[in-house]
Amino acid sequence: MAIIAIFTGKGFTKDMYETLRQEVGWETDQIDGWIFHAAGFDESGDIHMTNIWESTEKMKEGFVSRLMPVMQRIGIPAPQVEIYPAYNVNVFTTAG
Repeated sequence: MAIIAIFTGKGFTKDMYETLRQEVGWETDQIDGWIFHAAGFDESGDIHMTNIWESTEKMKEGFVSRLMPVMQRIGIPAPQVEIYPAYNVNVFTTAG
C-alpha cells in the first residue's frame, strides 16, 4: 500500500538539503519505491517534506541504503516523520 510520509526537520537547512540531493542523486538515480517528493522551508529555515512511497518497507529500505549514510556523514539531524496510508494522489501537468 502506498504511503504519504511527512518529514519535519529542525536544523535541517537548505544547504544541507542541497548537499544531500547532490550526493544521493535521487533525481538521476531514482531510489526504488520512491514515487513523489516535494520540499519547502519555513521562516526559520527548517525543512518540511512530503514524500510518497510504494510502501513503508520501500521507504525504510531507501533511507537505510541511500539517504541515512549521507545524512549522518554531513550532520543532518534526524527529522520527525508522520506516515499515513495514501488515499488519493494527483500530480497535475501544471506542477513545476
